Amino acid sequence: MLKYLFIFILIVFSTKAQQKNSNNYFLSGAEVLIEKHLHSIENKRIGVVCNHSSLLSNSVHLVDWLSANKKIKITALFTPEHGIGGSYAAGEKVNDSVDLKSGIPIFSLYGKNIKPTKTMLQDIDIIIFDIQDVGARFYTYISTLYYVLQAAAENDIPVVVLDRPNLINGDKIEGPLLEEELLSFVGVAKIPIRYGMTIGELAYLFVGENLIHTTMQTDLTVIKLENWEREKYYDEYSNLFIPPSPNIPDIETAIAYSGNCLIEGTNISEGRGTDYPFLVIGAPFIDNKLLLNDLNFKLSGAKLEDYEFIPKTIEGKAINPKYENQVCKGLKLTITDRESFVPLKFTLELISSLIKLYPEKFKFNETAFDKLAGTESIRKMLLMKIPADEIIKAGSRILISF
Repeated sequence: MLKYLFIFILIVFSTKAQQKNSNNYFLSGAEVLIEKHLHSIENKRIGVVCNHSSLLSNSVHLVDWLSANKKIKITALFTPEHGIGGSYAAGEKVNDSVDLKSGIPIFSLYGKNIKPTKTMLQDIDIIIFDIQDVGARFYTYISTLYYVLQAAAENDIPVVVLDRPNLINGDKIEGPLLEEELLSFVGVAKIPIRYGMTIGELAYLFVGENLIHTTMQTDLTVIKLENWEREKYYDEYSNLFIPPSPNIPDIETAIAYSGNCLIEGTNISEGRGTDYPFLVIGAPFIDNKLLLNDLNFKLSGAKLEDYEFIPKTIEGKAINPKYENQVCKGLKLTITDRESFVPLKFTLELISSLIKLYPEKFKFNETAFDKLAGTESIRKMLLMKIPADEIIKAGSRILISF
């Protein structure tokens, strides 16, 4: 049904045959559903919130597998940012469509609607959510989860969230809690930037703490992962890896993204329109060797090299990136020790150096930066030249409540 949508995906396979009982493999919530709980969705009209990442360990898409079962009827599909095939560029609006083979409607939750409407839900008895998240607050798949849970509560429809691992592990928490006056689609709830939870755990938090702000009760079931250890990164397992979106091709990029996405709120290129989004940064006015010398002594768990790049429009990946077709001079990041590397600290050190070296040229887009950071205080402290360590400590004190 959906296989033709996945051409762009680079899937990394283990060199060994996959064995489901091996300690080096986890079972996703989708696989646990199929093995143990399929009866709970039989003979019901089902809406599936999914995309290209909704694969089983045998590379079969969840929707294809469910559609082959005569006791299961899928009546609607819902897609987040990047579309059901993951082929739309970041920020590109996704239109409603219809699956050509089955005739099932595909409703976009990243277009004119970000929340399922009553009309979309009228032929649905239960909603299944199965999307691979990254683990950063500003990654919009969790915003889609938020609004799906809210709409389900308002329309008295049960939700089943099929759990998947946090790509950048479930053991690390970084960044300030979002301040409510900065709520947006890149920050829907009062959680840290790097929140250290799986998509299922996050669903429990949204509902249990009523972060979805509804007076209606939410009927939520989470089909939990099996054989997953929260301190492990996704690539420490032998499960196939599906890039969750066009600009997150691997785990190293996902880790860097949890800090360097803040660069989007400045006039510095975050590397969109290149082969190394979020791992390279630069601008035409930067002296990369000068910046490298200023940052190197502050770095832990990573290495930097001076780097030049020319951002280009890449269909399905980057549209009109910053400094398109201009030579950007900057740096390339390589993470060497995940335990000692703190993405947010690196980004704050980087911005501190840019403010110091280019006080007249470096600029914040205040609204965009504050929404990504979840607070005005980070930007204001950076402009006051407060050291990154002190900014991190200030945020860490607030995290105690989380």
